[in-house]
Amino acid sequence: MTGEFIVEVADERHLRLAEVICAEMESSARARGTGIAKRSPDYIRQKMKERKAIIATTRQGAWAGFCYIESWSHGKYVANSGLIVSPEFRKSGLARLIKRKIFNLSRQRYPEAKIFGLTTGLAVMKINSELGYEPVVYSELTQDEAFWEGCKNCVNYEILMNKERKNCLCTAMLYDPAEKKENSAKPRFDFVKKIIPLQRLLNIKKIKFLGNGTKEKQDVEKY
Repeated sequence: MTGEFIVEVADERHLRLAEVICAEMESSARARGTGIAKRSPDYIRQKMKERKAIIATTRQGAWAGFCYIESWSHGKYVANSGLIVSPEFRKSGLARLIKRKIFNLSRQRYPEAKIFGLTTGLAVMKINSELGYEPVVYSELTQDEAFWEGCKNCVNYEILMNKERKNCLCTAMLYDPAEKKENSAKPRFDFVKKIIPLQRLLNIKKIKFLGNGTKEKQDVEKY
């Protein structure tokens, strides 16, 4: 089904789609009960103008998916943010295709930057591991205050702050180009072999932070 889409770097041709993309981001976050840093249509348009976003459209020109690049700590860290797929095209493989495209664009635009993500979703962890990300502790992420401000909309923000930003339900994953270059012969993180311990870790976090009677509403990729 992914052959039905055009997945490319967004530009001025796509400015008209900013409103619908923002609306779906907000609707999706509200339905999941989780927080993604809220962005305005103007912010999304600026990313398109700067060619720091990937957009997927149907052959007929309808919006299908989107993701953009944010940089932190003066370009030393990069996050692929706001990944969203139109509800009618979910489970089509489109999210994986967009993730690969935005990762490659990030490597082109910021070749020396560390690329990172925060997620509670095993599916997202699998895609990230295929791209070369590895799980890390929170201290290895950017400490830029502007980044952590984006967590304020999340229902788990209190947990993050109580843990002094050292832990939360999300798993942190990082791609470090310098480390990859230094250890080119090092085996890639094998997600398939680690999926059971990762699932166990997520379950332990949920019980520890939320309690036995509380269930996290949905998996979320925040960055």
